[in-house]
Amino acid sequence: MLTHLYSTPKPPARVVILGANGFLSLALAAALRDERISFRAVGSQEVNLIDDSAPQKLRDIIKPDDSLVIASALTPDKGRDVATLMKNLHMASHLCALLGAVSCSHVIYISSDAVYDSRSSLIEEASSCEPSDLYALMHVGREGMIRSACKTANIPLAIVRPCAVYGAGDTHYSYGPNRFVRTALADGVIRLFGQGEEKRDHIHVEDVAAILKLCLLYRSSGVVNAVSGQAVSFLDVANLILSVSSRAVKLELQPRGGPITHRHFDIRALIHAFPGFRPRSVDTGIPQMIAALSRTV
Repeated sequence: MLTHLYSTPKPPARVVILGANGFLSLALAAALRDERISFRAVGSQEVNLIDDSAPQKLRDIIKPDDSLVIASALTPDKGRDVATLMKNLHMASHLCALLGAVSCSHVIYISSDAVYDSRSSLIEEASSCEPSDLYALMHVGREGMIRSACKTANIPLAIVRPCAVYGAGDTHYSYGPNRFVRTALADGVIRLFGQGEEKRDHIHVEDVAAILKLCLLYRSSGVVNAVSGQAVSFLDVANLILSVSSRAVKLELQPRGGPITHRHFDIRALIHAFPGFRPRSVDTGIPQMIAALSRTV
């Protein structure tokens, strides 16, 4: 669960976002811009966190009253192998070196719900973290490394674990709303594994950005899941897209590659932390995503 250093929202002096061009980073930047909160987004072209020069370069950027949002990682589409795991951990080691050398007022690490035991069907923040693949292991490792560095430096740390994130700016083409909407609009088809029975939680990227912004405003520490609290089947997601699409779309069923699993989230910790916030349902978010993509065509 989260605890708040501020009882009422207070804008940070400045937010430094590591990972300037990522899906979540761009949404967070837009949310901060709307609130007129000063921020600086740092991309890999300016500071590549894999390079040994990264800590020194970041020392020249980060100021004591900055809030640091760590949104930089090699995602599964870049690789799920040991080499990718080690690169991600190497990035975290440079961040730990930075946090040991400079002071900042707050750190937020964007993790993933992949850290939780894949056999668990109902998840909360206290659920067991038992990574089932190297991507999940990476986030568990990075969480521990950054938690240790922040504890030593006495810096408040919030760890935010999003579930599957969707929205018009997605770059990963992940199975679910992101892939379904794009293939529906481009090819008039949605391809489902099995009968699409699996139930999952999907959260709109703007809602993740809103949660990150609230953590910044309240200078929160602890762990929170960025989830909608509503698990829906992939078939229901597909049928929703069919109902709002402006073109004819057909469903194609493909052989399932694994067992049927469901995942639900208990959202009480999120609501307790931010009582005035309610994430949107896919019934609202997917039509918004389709409308946004249609405007870019």
